[in-house]
Amino acid sequence: MSVRVLIADDHALVRAGVRGLLAGAAELEVVGEAADGTEALRLARELQPQVLVLDLNMPGLDGFEVLRRVRADVSGVRVLVLTLDDDPRSVQRAVRDGADGYVLKDAIAHDLISAVRRVAIGGGAFDGGAQAALRDAARGEHDDPLARLTAREREVLRRIAEGLANKEIAAAL
Repeated sequence: MSVRVLIADDHALVRAGVRGLLAGAAELEVVGEAADGTEALRLARELQPQVLVLDLNMPGLDGFEVLRRVRADVSGVRVLVLTLDDDPRSVQRAVRDGADGYVLKDAIAHDLISAVRRVAIGGGAFDGGAQAALRDAARGEHDDPLARLTAREREVLRRIAEGLANKEIAAAL
């Protein structure tokens, strides 16, 4: 039984490379390719793949919006994010939006194929950088920096945002 895969990336060369890698794995079948977010969503609805390999940075709908809509509209599709974006906040956001895996584009071929397989059977697939970002999030190390400010620091910051000069802030406080 083959795993039906849809590839969504705005770079034709990346799509061709991923298609070529996955074609080497007998149980994986690329059923479609999308060059932008709108097309990715349309093809996910139409083709009903088991796995959507999704870039985050695409024209039209970005990958985060595609991810949210696929989760809401297309049952049974598992999503593996494949991106250059190694920002921990992007990893956390993708997971919150429903990503089943997160792999950077500098992964080796074997790791990408393994990630698609793991996601297809219901597991998670997060490369080292994504795992570190998730650990940091669990520890609260990448939370909103404003949340770490004291009440007094927030008050000073609010007054700076209002355009007050240092002397005006000092007088007000």
